[in-house]
Amino acid sequence: MDRLPCSAAWLSRWRAEAMDAVNGLLPAFEAAHGHRPGTNEVRVAGEEDIRAARAYGRELLAFGDGITFYESIGEVVLPDVGKGCFLHSARDVLHGLAERGPVFVPLADDPHGMVIASNGEGLRYVADRGGAIHRSRSASPDEGEFDRIADGLPQFLDRLGRCVVTFARTGAVGDL
Repeated sequence: MDRLPCSAAWLSRWRAEAMDAVNGLLPAFEAAHGHRPGTNEVRVAGEEDIRAARAYGRELLAFGDGITFYESIGEVVLPDVGKGCFLHSARDVLHGLAERGPVFVPLADDPHGMVIASNGEGLRYVADRGGAIHRSRSASPDEGEFDRIADGLPQFLDRLGRCVVTFARTGAVGDL
């Protein structure tokens, strides 16, 4: 797969497309799912987020596309897309790293990473220092088995965006 660019402009387009898909699903959500939707958003980075992005950039395990992401997008909160998908804020990523330390991903090029996202079932998405994204096989924080699901953050975001669009159209989230 060709490497997707990670720039503020690309992230802005990605955010707009994801929010268009989410906004398309919300009007019929309660009738289809039996409950009102929660807050679903891809939040633009504010001043506090940008400060946290700079702190993230000083972290040994930080990777370039992660810094670009956090300078543009504060967080992704999609509780009503499939089982939920949450790309944590830079502040939350750093807090998790400080509390629990790096995550060991045995088969990664660099076996140490940070949890950058999770889903509503407790699966964790870990970015290694090279930027590859790995998904845990179980919700157990003690479980150390991961599968590489994207070579970089743009590929992961593209995959997430396609899952959001598919869910909005069909109710099936696909494999994220």
